[in-house]
Amino acid sequence: MKTITYLNLAFFCLFGLSVKSQDIIRLYPEGQIPFAKSGTEIPKLTLFQPEKNISKGTAVIVCSGGAYGGRANSVEGLPACKKLQQAGITAFLLDYRVPKIQFMDRKEVVPLTDAQRATQFVRENAKQYKIDPEKIGIMGFSAGGHLAASVGTHFQNSELINLNKTSLRPDFMILVYPVISFADSLTHLDSRANLIGPEVTKEKIRQFSNELQVTEQTPPTYLTSGMDDKIVDVKNTLYFAAALKQHHVPMDLFLYEKGYHGYGANNSQAKVQWIDDCINWILEEKYKPKK
Repeated sequence: MKTITYLNLAFFCLFGLSVKSQDIIRLYPEGQIPFAKSGTEIPKLTLFQPEKNISKGTAVIVCSGGAYGGRANSVEGLPACKKLQQAGITAFLLDYRVPKIQFMDRKEVVPLTDAQRATQFVRENAKQYKIDPEKIGIMGFSAGGHLAASVGTHFQNSELINLNKTSLRPDFMILVYPVISFADSLTHLDSRANLIGPEVTKEKIRQFSNELQVTEQTPPTYLTSGMDDKIVDVKNTLYFAAALKQHHVPMDLFLYEKGYHGYGANNSQAKVQWIDDCINWILEEKYKPKK
């Protein structure tokens, strides 16, 4: 008898084979959420599937920001998902668990585990959603950008059950005014405290500073930020871009002279929008190695 992972079997039973636009997908079967204590929230994906006649076979998992204390879906994730959907890109809005010690064990690995599970789920179910399993990216805003960058730099290390050994590496990343570093001179202190506090050790700072985790295997990346960002220093973006360059990882950088933190999918202070440029980057497959 062919082996079927309990996760895949549970999803088959719970959701069947057809998932329509904006359906809600639980990341884990009931009672099997990793590290969960009583009262934990239910991590889930919301599907934004384009019409068949415009679908490009590409998917993006979207992670809103919120300093690891919440998720700014209304101003970040939802507008981005709708723009991607309109462009023929299948979007999955990820409601990862916000790290709170009263609701989970090992809270510092919980958001990453949820995001890795989302990558695993989308890749394992690519055929169902008419997606190319080699065209799956992840997008993150602010602290969600830290999470997305973590997925792209920690994909070889996971607490996730992965019996099929499905690749957890995104094919590309999109980081929007991201928190990248947990170093004192660069980080957003609330994001760092919420994820790895209250005991912030040198070892944890290094582990979760993603500019220090870049290798030649890190996925190609599109980055955008405002030079005048007063909340998350633009140096987070620049340091990550420099690390990518040093490891010969393809990247594209879209900077705004004026771009307040949290502008989401539409920077009202600009005429040219990063997300339109980014969608072209995705659809033209600029993240793929040049032949």
